Amino acid sequence: MHISRASGGISVTYKDRLVFNHSKEMPFVSALYWSVKQTSLHGTFKVNTKIKKVVPLTEFSIISEDNKKIELQFTNGNISLVVQITAQDDVLRFALNTNEDIAYRFTFPSTKKEGFFGGGEQYRQLNLKGEKIVNFVSEHIKIKPIVQKTIFKFIPYKPKKNKDIATYSPMTTFMSSEKYGIRFDVDVYAESDFKNEDYSTFTFEKCPRSISIFYGDSFKEVNMMMNKDIPNREYLPEWAYDGMIIGVQGGINRVVEKANKMRDMGVAVCGVWCQDWCGKKVTAAGSQVYWNWSQDKKRYANLKEEIAKLKEKGIRFLGYINPYLVKDGPMYNDCKERGYLVKNKKGDIYHIKSTTFYAAMMDLTNAGMIEYLQEKIIKENMLDLGIDGYMADFGEYLPVDCVLHNGNPKELHNVWPTIWAKANREAIDSHKRSKEIFFFTRSGYNGVQEYTTMMWNGDQHTDFSVDYGMACVMPATFNLGFSGMSAAHSDIGGFISFASLKRDEELFVRWMEMNTFSPLLRSHETIRPEINVQPYDDSIIEKVGKLAKLHKELKPYIMHCMSDANNGIPVMRPDFYNLNNFDYHKDLYSFMLGDEIYVAPVIEKGAKSRIVHLPKGEWKNLINKQEYEGGKTYTVEAPIGTPLAFYLVNGRFTTLFEKIKL
Repeated sequence: MHISRASGGISVTYKDRLVFNHSKEMPFVSALYWSVKQTSLHGTFKVNTKIKKVVPLTEFSIISEDNKKIELQFTNGNISLVVQITAQDDVLRFALNTNEDIAYRFTFPSTKKEGFFGGGEQYRQLNLKGEKIVNFVSEHIKIKPIVQKTIFKFIPYKPKKNKDIATYSPMTTFMSSEKYGIRFDVDVYAESDFKNEDYSTFTFEKCPRSISIFYGDSFKEVNMMMNKDIPNREYLPEWAYDGMIIGVQGGINRVVEKANKMRDMGVAVCGVWCQDWCGKKVTAAGSQVYWNWSQDKKRYANLKEEIAKLKEKGIRFLGYINPYLVKDGPMYNDCKERGYLVKNKKGDIYHIKSTTFYAAMMDLTNAGMIEYLQEKIIKENMLDLGIDGYMADFGEYLPVDCVLHNGNPKELHNVWPTIWAKANREAIDSHKRSKEIFFFTRSGYNGVQEYTTMMWNGDQHTDFSVDYGMACVMPATFNLGFSGMSAAHSDIGGFISFASLKRDEELFVRWMEMNTFSPLLRSHETIRPEINVQPYDDSIIEKVGKLAKLHKELKPYIMHCMSDANNGIPVMRPDFYNLNNFDYHKDLYSFMLGDEIYVAPVIEKGAKSRIVHLPKGEWKNLINKQEYEGGKTYTVEAPIGTPLAFYLVNGRFTTLFEKIKL
């Protein structure tokens, strides 16, 4: 590290890279008197901010300086921030110590051509340059776009911009096209502004505990360096790669019927996911789960025995839970009596509304609630029953005005999904069948990759749209990967269905073509199963079977990619990632699966072909084995049910790919 002094300011460099500048005209850090107020409805948070005063910390002093460590103090009047920077193994650590509990803004240099990625799960685009990213966990789905697509569909729908789309999983972790990453250790509301060509600003309601900057020679190297700080511990049990997990509900008889039908038709089914194992609640929004986490003994009679029978056929049974309890349900009343539920400021139970019914929140800061969740719900009611996997849903709704057993809800709101994932992971890890079991989550924050076993991209619309539909899965997954969340998947065909918004055969099959090349192949019946196309429908079951078989045949390769994920390397990557050059970015809606497969999903309704920008290298079409020279653009025929996927010639897995037939 080196400090250069010029014109009353300083510049800090590390191995010829500019870390930051500081001058009176452009201070590195400013203090803010910043009003941040949040309100919520159905888990969607509206944040109003107002900057009352900015205090640039223009004065500075160098307390100490050497090659490995420098210490600086920035001040203005009574406000002081001491920054201690240490360098080790190409990582700079900024320890921050302030005497004021107020907001802070940091300014780092940028360039016009520089791209920024990450920030957690950002759905609309990959390059965040030109955007302002809000760091606040929230429900992703909003009512307005759904209404615009359906009720007001006579008006052409305009896809929402990135700034207008909330996310279940924000993270204060970013990566630059210049091959460095930056992570802020902070839990509160924040805004990251990449709009200026020459610099980026990061503003926090409260001063971060620290800042880390990771410098590498490749995107993989930066991801692996960040992974040493927060290790990725995602995994799937081996059985989960053996085909697809079908979403099906309506009682054990219906589940067995659909599973048997698919197996009899030659479909590789490795699991059934029954979200209504605990009961069904019909609301104005559709068919929903009864939020009381114990077996529905009417619809799912003799479930333990039926699960064992399915397992003998190679079909595992998956369930569903979330951190809420339906009002006046048995578990609600039990936990209410024990004092395990989140309260409001009056001391009463704090109720949230999901569609048309009310529920209470488990207080995950209460050790008694955690024990009840882990021992009673997860182990006794689920795992001991034979359940081998489940969706651990939600985690985004914690109100900032509630009262917790321990802690400030405003400071724990973003961390809540990580706490939720941690509780689930601890329960699984301590169970005798831990290696066979996994769960998947949709919400997250910094550190969630250490606890969740698998991420899914949340509740997409049942359409091809780039903001909320099939297409948004790709940038969302890429940004998660740049943030340290290396593996994710999506519901085949989407989830949100309302009025005229519903999936047909084309959408389901095209989506499955894409998801065949993701870590986990799993379908969802949607919120309105009866009017949406399902994988067991006669009209598509043959195509579904071929794609499920293809996914199973890719098992050795996908497992290899998942082993890389534990080193922090994303399973699904944008087209330029392996080439280490953002200039090679040609197509936001294509991806590399590991090092050796390039996938170009068809995301346009009615399309019979697709423009494919193959990365550099020599490639073969995975299905028909036609050869292509990389670094060129092709128009390739794309019949429905035939994915556009290409494998790298003379790669490590070429022998496997050569044997694959659709």
